[in-house]
Amino acid sequence: MPDTPHQPPVADRRPSTREIHGRTRVDDYEWLRDKDAPEVVAYLEAENAWTEQRTAHLADLRQTIFEEIKGRTRETDLSVPTRNRGYWYYGRSFAGKEYGASCRVPVADPDDWTPPRPAEDCAPDQPALPGEQVLLDLDALAEGHDFFSLGGSAVSLDDRLLAYAVDVVGDERYTVRFTDLDSGEQLPDELTDVLGGVTWHPDNTSCFYSTVDETWRPDKVWRHRLGTPQSEDELVLHEPDGRFWTGIGRSRDARFLMIAVGSKTTTEYHYLDTADPDAAWQLFAPRREDLEYSLEPARIAGEEVFLVHHNATGPDFEIGVAPIAPTPPEQWRPLVPHDPEVRLEGVDAFAGHLVVHQRSRGLTQLRILELDADAGAGVGDDYLVEFDEPVYTVGAGSNPGFDQPTVRLGYTTMAVPPSVYDYDVRTRELTLLRRTPVLGGYDPADYEEHRLWATAEDGERVPISIVCRIGAREGVGGGADPVPTLLYGYGAYEASMDPYFSVGRLSLLDRGAAFAIAHVRGGGEMGRRWYDQGKLMHKQNSFSDFVACARHLVETGWADPATLVAEGGSAGGLLMGAVANQAPELFGGIVAQVPFVDNLTTMLDATLPLTVTEYDEWGNPEADPEVYDYIASYAPYDNVVAQDYPPILAETSLNDTRVLYVEPAKWVARLRAVTGNPDVLLRTEMSAGHGGVSGRYQAWHDRAFSLAWILDRMGLAGGGEPGRG
Repeated sequence: MPDTPHQPPVADRRPSTREIHGRTRVDDYEWLRDKDAPEVVAYLEAENAWTEQRTAHLADLRQTIFEEIKGRTRETDLSVPTRNRGYWYYGRSFAGKEYGASCRVPVADPDDWTPPRPAEDCAPDQPALPGEQVLLDLDALAEGHDFFSLGGSAVSLDDRLLAYAVDVVGDERYTVRFTDLDSGEQLPDELTDVLGGVTWHPDNTSCFYSTVDETWRPDKVWRHRLGTPQSEDELVLHEPDGRFWTGIGRSRDARFLMIAVGSKTTTEYHYLDTADPDAAWQLFAPRREDLEYSLEPARIAGEEVFLVHHNATGPDFEIGVAPIAPTPPEQWRPLVPHDPEVRLEGVDAFAGHLVVHQRSRGLTQLRILELDADAGAGVGDDYLVEFDEPVYTVGAGSNPGFDQPTVRLGYTTMAVPPSVYDYDVRTRELTLLRRTPVLGGYDPADYEEHRLWATAEDGERVPISIVCRIGAREGVGGGADPVPTLLYGYGAYEASMDPYFSVGRLSLLDRGAAFAIAHVRGGGEMGRRWYDQGKLMHKQNSFSDFVACARHLVETGWADPATLVAEGGSAGGLLMGAVANQAPELFGGIVAQVPFVDNLTTMLDATLPLTVTEYDEWGNPEADPEVYDYIASYAPYDNVVAQDYPPILAETSLNDTRVLYVEPAKWVARLRAVTGNPDVLLRTEMSAGHGGVSGRYQAWHDRAFSLAWILDRMGLAGGGEPGRG
C-alpha cells in the first residue's frame, strides 16, 4: 500500500484456490477477512484516508447538510405516550444529546384512553408530565462508549422491575440488566450474550431470553429466575436444525407465552398457558415443509381461541380459528379467507376488535373486524381505515393493551412526515395526535408524489414511488426536463420498501433532485408471488427489475443517466453490486451500504453468521452445483469485469455480524484492480455494526457524507457538473 494519499491503496493479490463441483474459483483478496491482523486494519484505514482525500472538496457541503438536518429537527422532543397497564410510556430527546431517555407517568383515569400531552419545551432537567419517572437515561448508559445500542427494554407485569439490554460494540450480542423501579437500585442479575431483550413471565420473578450459536443463529430459549446466576438458567428449548431460529414473546392478554421456531419457509409454535400452574409447554402444530403460521390468542363470541395466520390454503395467507389446544391445519376454520388480490400480513386481537395488517395493489392497509357477540360468528362490521393520499404507508403502532378501545397507528408518505393517530373503534373517529415536526417552514404541499410503473424484461409491471419539489421538472418553454434522481432499491426477504419520509432527503429535494423507490421483486410489495419471483433461482428478477425502473425513468424523461444515482444497503447492496456489473451505463454513481456483494463466498461457508438459515433465500451452492452456477452468474464480486463503472461509494462497519466488512473490502479491491478507477471508494466505520454508527448526531454526519457524495454525482454540489468521487 502506498504511503501517500495521492494514490488509492492497492491490496496485495494473494490468490487462494478452491475446487467445488468441478469448478475452480480463485480469490485474490480473501486475506482481508482477518480483521484482527494489523495489515488488514492498516489497509482499511488507508482506504478511509483515500476516501477522505477524494471527497475533501465536499467537506463544506457535508457540514451544510448536517446543519440542514439538525436545523429541521426538533432536538428537544418527545413521543406520544403509549398506555400499558397503569402507566403512560414515552421517550424524550434533548438538544445536544445523542440518545435521550425513556419515561413513564401513572394513568390518572383508567377510563380515559386519550394520551396526556406533555410539555414540549420543558428543560431536560424538568419533567414533561407531572409524576414523571425516568426509566432509562440512555446518554448516561452510553457514556464512555464509542458505540451504544439499546436492544430492548421490558417492564414486569406488576410494573416494578425493568429489564434492559445494551450493546456497546455493535455485534448485536447484548447484556441484560435489571432495575428495581421502586427503589431505583440495580439488581445483581446480569445476562450476557443475549439476542435482543427479554420476555417477562407473569409471575414477575422470572423471564425468558434467546441466545445464539457460533453462526449467530438464535437456537436456544432460556428461563432466568431472578436472584440466581445465569449458569443455572433453565434451557426451555433448543433447536438443532441450522435452518431454523427461535424467538419468544407474550400474548397481548398476558395469558400465553409463545415460542416461534422458524426458517424462511416453515414455522411451528409452542405455547404455555400461564393461567394453569400445572401446564407444560405445548406444540400447537408440528412443522411441515413450506407451511408458515403464527398464533394470536383471541376471544370471539365468548370463546377463547387461537387465531392462526397461515399459508395452508394459499400463498397470500388466511386467518383461521382453532381451539386452545394442539390442532392440525386441517382443522383450522377460516375467519378471513385467502384472497389472491390481498396479502394478509398478520392480525392483532383485542377485547372488542381485530386489526388485520394487509396490502393490496402495492399499498399497505389496516382492516378492522369488530367483535360482536350478537353476530353468529362473533364478528360484526369489517372495513378499512381510509386515507386520502394515493401513495402512502400505514401500520399499527404500539398497542399493548388487550382491553384498549383504540388502535394506535402510524402513517406517512414521501412528503408527509411520520404521523401518529388513534383510531377509536367505538366512534370510528381518526384523531391525529402528532405529526413529526419539520422545522424551517416545511410544507408537504410544496412536493409532488407519483406512482409510476416500469415494464420488466418478462413483461411484469414494477411499481416505482417518486417524489420531488413541485416545479422541479419544469424546463425552458414549459416542457418537462429530466431531474437528477436518487433511485433506491432492496428486493429481498419479502421486506417491503414502502413509501416513507426522510428529513435528510430534503437536502436532495430542495436542491432540485427527485427520490424514487424501485419496488423490485424479492420484496413483498405485491404479495407473496413478488417475493417468490425474486429469490433462489429467480434472483435475477430483482436486478433486471431495478434496471427496468432506471430505464423507465430515463425513457419517460424523469431522469438522465449522467445524474441518476442508485442506492441500496445490505441485501440492497447486493442489488447495487449486480446492477453495477449488468448496467453501469445507466448510472452516474452508486452507493452500496453494508453491501452483501461477496455472497458466493458467504453462502459456501456454513460456519459464517446467517449462512445456513438463509439457504431458503439464496440456495445452498455447496450442496447443489446448479445453485452454485446460478449464484456465480450474478455474484457482484465474482462478476467484476474490465468495463466503465460509474463512481461507487461502498460504506461498511468493522463490527457488522450480518454482512461482514470483508465483502465490500474485497469488492472494492477487485473493482479498482480490474478497472483502475480511483473513484471506487470504501468507507469503513471502525466502531459500528450493521446499522452504522450509534447516536443521532453521528448518524446525521454519516448521512451527510453520503448525501454530499450523491449531490456531487448529480452535479448539485455547487459546481454545476458531476464532480470527483
